[in-house]
Amino acid sequence: MNDVAGAQRINGEQMLKFLRSYGQIGVFVILLLVLSFFTPRMLTEVNLVNLARQTSIIALVAAGQTLVILIGSIDLSVGAVLALAAVVFAGVLQDGFSFPVALLAAIAVGGAAGLMNGILVARFRLASFVVTLAMLSVAKGLTLIYTGASPIAITNPTALIMGQDRWFGLPAPIWLAIAVYLVLWVVMRATIFGRYVYAIGGNEEAAVLAAVPVVRNKIYVFTIAGVLTAFAGAVLASRLGSAVPTAGDGMELIAITAVVLGGISLLGGEGRVWATIVGAALLNLISNALNLLNVNSYYQAVATGCIVAAAVLADRYLRASTRR
Repeated sequence: MNDVAGAQRINGEQMLKFLRSYGQIGVFVILLLVLSFFTPRMLTEVNLVNLARQTSIIALVAAGQTLVILIGSIDLSVGAVLALAAVVFAGVLQDGFSFPVALLAAIAVGGAAGLMNGILVARFRLASFVVTLAMLSVAKGLTLIYTGASPIAITNPTALIMGQDRWFGLPAPIWLAIAVYLVLWVVMRATIFGRYVYAIGGNEEAAVLAAVPVVRNKIYVFTIAGVLTAFAGAVLASRLGSAVPTAGDGMELIAITAVVLGGISLLGGEGRVWATIVGAALLNLISNALNLLNVNSYYQAVATGCIVAAAVLADRYLRASTRR
């Protein structure tokens, strides 16, 4: 009897671990099918392609946030840095420079912001919440100074390709998001840097004792996050055909929500990078469905908040259950 009970307990733990790792995919599929009964337009080709395109933008924005959260930190400057990089991208194009130069300028701005965040958090041991909140204010101010609070139009046809073109029948941002996450998946799975990120997020003190270069790798993470955020800003500006100074407002919360819905622990050290795409898809599916059902935007915010809270509670329950 004890052997049977033990086997059942092991099977139960394995099921809980499986749900923690892949449950969000099942939730997405079930939610998609359920919502299709309430709004027939949900499963139309036009809506599904639009859903995928919007998801890809959210996933790109959340890519850098994923790495930051994996080391047990938070980045509240995502939206402001995204907007700053976007206006620099558009501004350099407007000054007559080529698309590659404009993209490199935007990425340099994002990388510099991330580097500053990383140095203050890792080297000076300041709270990431405070540091990135300060960077949010700085980046937002620089954006307004640079643009005079006016949008900058993008007329360079080459620059518009990555946001508005279609490759193999699908919008370009979808392929760009897939490429970014494939690279991140390989890096996190097959490199020492990836193992260090999980070690730092899992137990920073133990990582220090194990001779992991914590300070250096934290700086790397924030710098990479800044670069990815800047790239997302350039793609978004290309998609819109202009860089809007307020385009990044609230993006930090959207990015954090996508990461949480993807099952990545806010405490750090646990979660799969690719799951952020699923989290972004879930978040966008909910928003898309509420729009199709003509739900008031105020109620949409309430519904999204409740779903995020439920996701965090579910993750905590599954995490506690697998550790008993």
